Amino acid sequence: MAISGSDTQNPPSRVTAPIEIHCVKCESCGFTEECTPAYILRVRNRYQGRWICGLCIEAVKDEALRSDKLISTEEALNRHISFCKKFRASSPSDETEDPIAVMGRVLRRSLDSPRALRSNSTSIMPTFEGVKAPSLLRSESCFSALSS
Repeated sequence: MAISGSDTQNPPSRVTAPIEIHCVKCESCGFTEECTPAYILRVRNRYQGRWICGLCIEAVKDEALRSDKLISTEEALNRHISFCKKFRASSPSDETEDPIAVMGRVLRRSLDSPRALRSNSTSIMPTFEGVKAPSLLRSESCFSALSS
């Protein structure tokens, strides 16, 4: 049975309005993110009117959890901002040297390092006298049904 062209009409497409995006700079580390106005408002409401990026939000949460005594979100935020300011003050005068750039450089270095320099799981395992470590050698194919 043939279907005529009039029977296969597509439903009318809905035109969605473009989402409004703003660039905002983190008051802690200086990183710039693109966010919707609603998200910006939520973050500012949570962090005493300050805009902080997602990475700093996680650092503030971690700061609050690591503290020996119970501290408020505002105190954790102030500690994190203080840390970022000290970090930037101790860095070279290059303005692009921020915590995020440093973490990227550390990650690239760790990925570029030779595997021999990385820790090997067998070198970490303790050895015990009289206990033989099991061998992980395979005596035959894992796909024995396919090879016969």
